[in-house]
Amino acid sequence: MTWWRDAAIYQVYLRSFADGDGDGVGDLAGLESRLPYLRDLGVDALWLSPWYASPMADGGYDVADYRAIDPSFGTLQDAERLIGEAHRHGLKVIIDIVPNHTSDRHAWFRAALRAGAGSPERERFHFRNWPNNWQSRFGGPAWSQVDDGQWYLHLFDASQPDLNWDHPEVRAEFVSILRFWLERGVDGFRIDVAARLVKQEGLPDKPDEHVGLPSFADGKPAADKDRPEVHEIYRDWRRVLDSYGGDRCFVGEIWLDDPDRFARYLRPDELHTAFNFAFLKCAWDAGALRAVIDRTLATHATVSAPPTWVLSNHDVTRHATRYGREDTEFVNRLHHLPSDLELGTRRARAAALLSMALPGGVYVYQGDELGLPEVFDLPEEARQDPVFRRTGGLDLGRDGCRVPLPWGGEAPPFEFGGDGAWLPQPAEWRELTAARQLGDPDSMLSLYRLALRVRRDEEALGDGGMRWLESEEGVLAFERDPGFACVVNLTGHGVELPEGTPLVASAELDVSAAGRAELPPDAAVWLRTAN
Repeated sequence: MTWWRDAAIYQVYLRSFADGDGDGVGDLAGLESRLPYLRDLGVDALWLSPWYASPMADGGYDVADYRAIDPSFGTLQDAERLIGEAHRHGLKVIIDIVPNHTSDRHAWFRAALRAGAGSPERERFHFRNWPNNWQSRFGGPAWSQVDDGQWYLHLFDASQPDLNWDHPEVRAEFVSILRFWLERGVDGFRIDVAARLVKQEGLPDKPDEHVGLPSFADGKPAADKDRPEVHEIYRDWRRVLDSYGGDRCFVGEIWLDDPDRFARYLRPDELHTAFNFAFLKCAWDAGALRAVIDRTLATHATVSAPPTWVLSNHDVTRHATRYGREDTEFVNRLHHLPSDLELGTRRARAAALLSMALPGGVYVYQGDELGLPEVFDLPEEARQDPVFRRTGGLDLGRDGCRVPLPWGGEAPPFEFGGDGAWLPQPAEWRELTAARQLGDPDSMLSLYRLALRVRRDEEALGDGGMRWLESEEGVLAFERDPGFACVVNLTGHGVELPEGTPLVASAELDVSAAGRAELPPDAAVWLRTAN
């Protein structure tokens, strides 16, 4: 079976993972030094945030050179060595590719500014004499004016001009970029904002566009999203990838609510997998979760693609914080909503077991395995996310889920590297360091290590099918062959477990009045069964 159908993939946000040269910014040397940690965690692959040369106006998603490594991370030789070392540790490497836009420092955009209106250089982007009404996903208008009076489109920050994917040079350039990295041994690509590359011809106004807080979770087709022509691009890319062999894969970042339109990206000649944002956004509610799981499995079955299960990433509020709110449905980065971190952590432990037990692959965002919460009280001068600036601080942005990892010690920077980290870490994270959790069998890290090991060893887990078991309202219970069951209790009381031997539990099991094993509220357990 192909590895990506049921892989456990760890997302490395490179700036915040580990600092190898002591400058306060995570880098390739730091990541290489921590590969044994990731191997021992039990994941199968790494997905790395963009490592390309960049002014870092948007954390590296503003790419100035797709064939060079940013000096803050290392060199091209460091990247090649990292790929080889990861492979030596049994870890696949997936890298981010950012095809919707470049940096305004990219050679093409600088040439477009020099060449002027009507030039061939400007045809690689979206320049026009007057803007339409589109809004940026980061807040404010999606257009900026240049010195000669023309305007250029940027669906994100003004430093990220959108490429014109109707232009043959743009298409040829990205095929060349894919080949460049495939020849250096990468095992796949995560495609940033994969549904937005192609825009509707003529760039018409949107009838429902309005000024307000932006959202990464808007899931509806639009003039700037989910155009039918985008599928031709991915069919071309798939032919390139398949020509290299080695079982390499694409994963798409696709925020779409319509399951049928979502599935089109996963047809056998397009992308291999895509992030399951419906699961990430779902409330901590048994009925809602079951509906999302059923819809996910049905959607992916139509195209024979494996689902993915995602709880957090570098763009959203960490789920340990989300699950501690009164309303646990996805609401991004609203800092005024109170959260009970103890409750959120308990639910996060249960959600980890649920996500790892479902059919398909699973993603772990760095720090999930430590139970890190969102950090809302960063000083304004430390914040770097352009969302914070473009919304005038109404949206705090994504820095709070990108705070560097605490590795050990009693005070910041918690052995991250050097004398400090590019974003300050809370002092209370001394209780959450990897070193401290490794010594605690009841810690979040110990739970992840055990669950990932069992997941790898159990024949029933990973790709395949599942059957719901009869259970009371508020309980999710399903079985997988051979001989495995998962029970998640989302009620406010303990529930008796079916017959079976516990393999992994997110909380200590109780004993009912009848002498049966009982699962407490907001907890999950894996069982070995006789089936």
